[in-house]
Amino acid sequence: MANAGPAAERVVRAGAELADEIGFEYVTPSELARRLGVRTASLYSHVKNAHDLKTKIALLALEELADRASTALAGRAGRDALTAFADAYRDYAYEHPGRFTAARFRLDPEAAAASAGVRHARMMRAILRGYDLAEPQQTHAVRLLGSVFNGYVGLEAAGGFSHSAPSSQESWTEILNALDALLRNWPAPAVPG
Repeated sequence: MANAGPAAERVVRAGAELADEIGFEYVTPSELARRLGVRTASLYSHVKNAHDLKTKIALLALEELADRASTALAGRAGRDALTAFADAYRDYAYEHPGRFTAARFRLDPEAAAASAGVRHARMMRAILRGYDLAEPQQTHAVRLLGSVFNGYVGLEAAGGFSHSAPSSQESWTEILNALDALLRNWPAPAVPG
């Protein structure tokens, strides 16, 4: 059985650092053991298998990202909160590309419910309360924002915007302005007819 003590935490942090260097998809217990200069079998006292290692890295990434977003949001509302949240997300992706990928790792329902992913959803909904969206529009807006942030950051990280003007930063600012305008003027739900 894998333990959860300080040594296990060091193993997971080392795995997260490795993910940032070589890519989350390439992190395996054997690759991590090579990095740490230990035998692969010795890692199994801290993680059960490759999936468990990736799950623990994902949970760490979600926690770090939630902490960063929470700090960025403190005292902000409306467009300022939206921008702070989006920028925290984007900055984390650049500083920790492997962990950012890990934060999107599919977790089993129990792990997801106990993860910092719940904090992310609460923060997003807190931002949206400033836009006075009722359900189900609020859920639609959460999904829209998550899609835009993930999509833009992913394309930008892959070099998708580096070949032309205006700058990627200028587009990011314009997109956040457009999202703010959309959220302030969200269309009324369609009436079945």
